[in-house]
Amino acid sequence: MSNIIAEQNSLKNKGILVTIAGTAALLALGVLYSWSVFKANIPAEWGWLETEKSLPYAVACVVFSIMTFVGARLLALYSPRLIVCSGGIMAGLGVIISSFSTSPWAFTLAFGVLLGSGLGFVYASAGPTALKWFSSSKTGLISGIVVAGFGMGSVWVAPLSRALMDSYGLQTTMFYLGIGMLVAVVGFAQLMVNPPDDFVPEGDEQINTLSEIPNKDYSIRETTRTWQFYVIWIIFAFGSGAGLMIIGNLASIVKDQIGLPAFSAIAVSALALGNGGGRVLYGILSDKIGRRNTLLFAFILQAFLIGGLFFTKTSNLLTNVPLLMIFVALVGANYGANLAVIPAMMKDYYGPKNLAMNYGVVYTAWGLGGFMVSQLGSVIKDNTGSYEYAYVLAAAMLVVGTGLMLLLKSPQISSSSGKSLKAKVVPQAAK
Repeated sequence: MSNIIAEQNSLKNKGILVTIAGTAALLALGVLYSWSVFKANIPAEWGWLETEKSLPYAVACVVFSIMTFVGARLLALYSPRLIVCSGGIMAGLGVIISSFSTSPWAFTLAFGVLLGSGLGFVYASAGPTALKWFSSSKTGLISGIVVAGFGMGSVWVAPLSRALMDSYGLQTTMFYLGIGMLVAVVGFAQLMVNPPDDFVPEGDEQINTLSEIPNKDYSIRETTRTWQFYVIWIIFAFGSGAGLMIIGNLASIVKDQIGLPAFSAIAVSALALGNGGGRVLYGILSDKIGRRNTLLFAFILQAFLIGGLFFTKTSNLLTNVPLLMIFVALVGANYGANLAVIPAMMKDYYGPKNLAMNYGVVYTAWGLGGFMVSQLGSVIKDNTGSYEYAYVLAAAMLVVGTGLMLLLKSPQISSSSGKSLKAKVVPQAAK
């Protein structure tokens, strides 16, 4: 009996270690969410247009989302250690190669394509691997913790990059960051392992009654034949696109519109703290009140926040620095809700067995949403001199996403002929 308990504790500790390693690997890749700091420091003599400055970031978002699906497919064939290690090498090399060029097209190929591919591989492996070690009742919590690492990456990247750029310039800074990222991710990859084939997470006999109960595992083909998949895809594209438009241009917004250029790196870090913290808090909240209710709250609040940016030039409300930091932290938190709650929703709706591939498919919405809205925001800025109408567009997208969310219901209910699904609760003595 004692041997069984010892083995269970060992496996539980292993799951915690895998979660920490996945979170840390994503934390090391915070350079993407810090792009606005790099963008603001591109020398004028390079002659880049505003749209060219946004292109490496936008392409990275698209490639990231596509390669998340590719990484998920490879994860079904190879170990998470190999996939994460490969992703770290690609991501590091992408930033290193970018440091040797002044061309927007070279940056787009290296930072956008190579870094984006590496990010997709690591992201596809970290979350799904960690979730395999924990029960369904902790889906939102574990999902939130792991993706919080990626969201909070710019907490350390933004101020460090700003300090390094003041001393060494943009290109040398990116060179050092690329080396650091490569070494860190490859190191954490060595701790990424799947549980044994016969492993059953502790507490999996109890299912959270506020979540849709997965009684069927959907294949990719089955998932993409449900109407819910396409509604979730659009919701994800609108919610992430609105947030990414702010994230990708935050340093410029703080400098040009709000008039506080000295606080741009601090604002990026504040947004990252909100982004990472929001993923954990919204993940926990979704375990308590349900996935859809959590996203509804996040979308409505985000629409008010981003829409409110339209009025800042006349009110100067956000020139108060503490208020600005709270504001951008809330924007980050509501954006982060998408990355914590939607993978948990996909597990609830389509089952845990094929989660990596099913989420990989829906994650393309993140990349395309980020690409479309961030590029459109830059086009609007180039033509009007301001992001104001981009804020209105983003707020409208969030309102549409809120309306679509009200239509959602789990395909699990339909697959059970409309019968109500009840959680199986095991008596306390049976645990």
